[in-house]
Amino acid sequence: MARRTAALINVLDDYRPDPAGVADVLRAYGEPEPIALTTHDVAGMRAAATLLREVFAAGDTDGAAAVLNRLLREHTGPLRLTSHAGSAPWHPHLDDDDNAPWDEWLLASSCIALTVLIWDHQRPPGRICSSPGCRIVFITRGSGPERRYCSRRCATRERVAAHRRSRSAAQPPRSE
Repeated sequence: MARRTAALINVLDDYRPDPAGVADVLRAYGEPEPIALTTHDVAGMRAAATLLREVFAAGDTDGAAAVLNRLLREHTGPLRLTSHAGSAPWHPHLDDDDNAPWDEWLLASSCIALTVLIWDHQRPPGRICSSPGCRIVFITRGSGPERRYCSRRCATRERVAAHRRSRSAAQPPRSE
């Protein structure tokens, strides 16, 4: 669920996300058919994704927890269990109804997933790529050094840029 959250935040970051592209992400993460998204649904989901991006932008665990606590307080309902009338295994929901609007569902289910990650790992659930100009959010994984970049491509680009800056600073100016 947390990886689905990050993928949706990323696809919804476009100025005008395509409903078909958002539906493709939902399908890729196991959302059952039918998935019929309107531009109105996607606009609401985009607003929810903007709120969720704040969790990834938090600098530390306390900040991420504070954002999640605010989102839970202001935007979700009470915790309940549902099996969607027996069509799915029992699982928690924070939205008002099993057929809640997409934006409410995205915010509520994402808050659950991100809360569990903080609880389990006692660190922020993810972050925004440190590469300037890259807005991709990603879920941090397991133990080990903290990831700063969304991909090897961004990490390599930043290492190469830093190397070029250091080489150009070390070279004496050319005389003409």
